[in-house]
Amino acid sequence: MPIRLARGLAVLLAASAVATPALAAPTLDGAIGEHAVLQRDRPIDVRGTATPGETVMISLAGHSVSATAARDGRFAARLPALPAGGPYELTVAAPSGAKLLGDILIGDVFLCSGQSNMELTVDDAQTLFADAHPPLDPQLRLLTIAKNASATPLDRLATAPRWQAAGPENVGSFSAACFYMVQSLRRTQKVPIGAIHSSWGGSRISAWMSDAALRAGGQSDAAALIALYARDPAAAVRRAIGQWEEWWRGASGDARGKEPWQPDAALDWRAVPALTNFETWGVPELAEYNGMIWYQKTVELTPAQARGPATLSIGTVDDADTTWVNGVGVGSSSLASQPRVYALPAGTLRAGRNVITVNDDDVYALGGMTGPVERMRLTLADGSSVPLDGGWRYAVAKRVGGGAPRVPWDDINGAGTLDNAMIAPLAPLQLAGIAWYQGESDTGLPGYDRRLTALIADWRRRMGTPETGFAVVQLADYGTRAKAPAESGWGMVRDAQRRVTAADPHAGMAVALDLGDALDIHPGEKREIGLRLARAMRAARYGEPVAPAGPAIAGAKRGADGGAVLRFTGATGALSARGAAQAIGFELCGAAAGSCRFAAGTVTGDTVTLAGDGQPVTHVRYAWAETPVVNLFDEAQLPVGTFDVPVE
Repeated sequence: MPIRLARGLAVLLAASAVATPALAAPTLDGAIGEHAVLQRDRPIDVRGTATPGETVMISLAGHSVSATAARDGRFAARLPALPAGGPYELTVAAPSGAKLLGDILIGDVFLCSGQSNMELTVDDAQTLFADAHPPLDPQLRLLTIAKNASATPLDRLATAPRWQAAGPENVGSFSAACFYMVQSLRRTQKVPIGAIHSSWGGSRISAWMSDAALRAGGQSDAAALIALYARDPAAAVRRAIGQWEEWWRGASGDARGKEPWQPDAALDWRAVPALTNFETWGVPELAEYNGMIWYQKTVELTPAQARGPATLSIGTVDDADTTWVNGVGVGSSSLASQPRVYALPAGTLRAGRNVITVNDDDVYALGGMTGPVERMRLTLADGSSVPLDGGWRYAVAKRVGGGAPRVPWDDINGAGTLDNAMIAPLAPLQLAGIAWYQGESDTGLPGYDRRLTALIADWRRRMGTPETGFAVVQLADYGTRAKAPAESGWGMVRDAQRRVTAADPHAGMAVALDLGDALDIHPGEKREIGLRLARAMRAARYGEPVAPAGPAIAGAKRGADGGAVLRFTGATGALSARGAAQAIGFELCGAAAGSCRFAAGTVTGDTVTLAGDGQPVTHVRYAWAETPVVNLFDEAQLPVGTFDVPVE
């Protein structure tokens, strides 16, 4: 440490020892805490809050820097890049106080994010092998970010970072896919490694995108709406429900004024048996139903009750609701566990008949309005309230294509809400790599490739460099097995993941088609996912001579008989068809909609030949279904993933 800075630090520490008790010691932003790992070979930025105007000195590994807290108390300083090593002590000192963070390592830091398949813990995955019960590794550190959402970017995490050395006491509650990835990288890279897990089940990618990423990814309307919500929530609600209504009319063909949320909508209404999950009602068509259901209830009010504003409480709705009163949209949410409480401006209610209409969009597992009934009531300006615990009726909605819009301030389906609270506060931490396991909630929503590209570029800009590795899990199989070629939202997301990572020299992909479960969207085989992510990261981040995605489609040429000859790259050894003489899961497709048909493939080395059938062929699809039946692997037992490529 330079003599001048060392003396300055001593003075500040001495001053802090007699600091006025009313003054608090400086606080740090981001994920820096006891036992943290900081990124090697990159400048270390330190930001935080102190008493306005005071000098803050930061010291780490023999280097010290100082900064002056601005009028708002914010300060920022930069320590020089350091090689892998430690442990060190990080000291932050100012006249108002000092803090010392011990056991800091310098190594490689990885962020793991996404939805529930990234969130699934080691204890909830398969555990009957030694890697699930590792001995304590002081050089492997784990940090889980608490769930939180915000309509605006936050400077600090909701809870202080709590890094832990990986061992038997904490590995079980950590993300399985993330842990097995960094466990593997620790064995190959031989440097300290820190893993930050920040994910939320059911989340759309838009929730993880900053304002800049949203606009770059084709989500400018959502970015503008979330900004409006921060200024004027009521105006934002009106605009968002208007967009939902436009979506419904376009998807359903219903004319304006004839929609199901109108008070006199003529649907096949039936009495609601109970305010519970509708799968429990004993109605055969609802026993395993996923889709939309309309609920409706009529309330009679006196002129005094109808006068002024009111509050509508309808309990929880699984999964998402959009709610109207007398045909006017009043609220919307998509967090199944969150009780719905909506403000009704004066003029919404009327003397006499009032009609409450709720659209429940059940996208997974159980659905319905689930109470509790004692919370369901209409609270009026005159101090009275009307219980809403009975008298509801329901109608199954017509099937419409595509995913319904979600209000952008929702926790998991919002626009930037999770980035604001669970990613933005991590800055200025630098990252070696990012692992991403998400997409299930975006199936059926076009433009995933653009959104993923924007997220990757934005996260690298904020927390890394253009060379920061990015490894994506291509979605595992789940859902209906294909009996015939058909359009597939899962196929579209998988192919978008393939195209984005293939075009990025520092990205890779872990194909998971062979690791899923047709009956469970949360397959338990996460160790192999982690190993495949580690393999992708070794190529994308460390430049090792391994294929970043295993065997992958390189292109398709027209065959002499009008079929197609497919060439693959990245295979270990030769490709082979498991359990059959030919490879299956291929489709020859023409330009016309509905023209795809199954085609068997003849495998030779790194090529697959699809014989022509006399029909036009413009592109070839593979594994294009929620749960495709496929059998093409290389000698490393890695599968070929979903793709759709033109025939040249």
